[in-house]
Amino acid sequence: MHQSPLINAPLFKLVNVSYTYEGAVLALDNINLEVHSGEKLVLLGSNGCGKSTLLKVLDGLYFPTSGEIYYSGNAINEEKFRDETFNAAFRARVGLVFQDSDVQLFLPTVLDELAFAPLQMDLSRQQVQERVEKALQTLHIESLRNRAPHQLSGGEKKKVALASLLTLEPDVWLFDEPSAGLDPRTVAWLTEFINQQGALGKTIILATHDLEITRAAADRVYLLNEDHRLSSEGTPTEILSNRELLHSANLI
Repeated sequence: MHQSPLINAPLFKLVNVSYTYEGAVLALDNINLEVHSGEKLVLLGSNGCGKSTLLKVLDGLYFPTSGEIYYSGNAINEEKFRDETFNAAFRARVGLVFQDSDVQLFLPTVLDELAFAPLQMDLSRQQVQERVEKALQTLHIESLRNRAPHQLSGGEKKKVALASLLTLEPDVWLFDEPSAGLDPRTVAWLTEFINQQGALGKTIILATHDLEITRAAADRVYLLNEDHRLSSEGTPTEILSNRELLHSANLI
């Protein structure tokens, strides 16, 4: 029986991807990488190296200036995302947690936030309610259900942002600088949450400059240098034990 070549394709594959902002500001330069289903991958680099832009390329929010991106073996581009069926399926499967939770939270109450995404998914009211309650319980934020997001602490906002994505039940979690602005206890809790999602078979992609969360959560690491190029790829031990490499990337 002939086997399709897409069966064992990486979940994401970027081939010679570059991205330039308006005004000719280079953010990504000739990026080649693969993300495999079920792995926890860290995009490690200093501020301004392009890792947040790379995350948005993976999320289909930005499209490469040049190069190609593949998702489940299929090329994706701006035209592909104009297909409402594909766009809806991709958005239900791939969730992005922004660095600044205030960007993600915009409704009057936490309940409204959690119900918003599943209400767009052609689910019944009961199914939406079940997903909302499950997310509240998983994140242990039942007491926040009627609170206004703008009145919450930074750590509480992060949990609500995570819960709002959890109601989508995504297969892929994209985290942009997840530990930024959080106290050590919340970072420890967040790291545990990330590892729990990984244990459930979810694909995790973290963009961070945090060496500790990289050590605690990653299966594999891509290192981005300040020239907006990938310089190295390896296990957390291989990357984090190489002080010369980290120094060259302005991480120590």
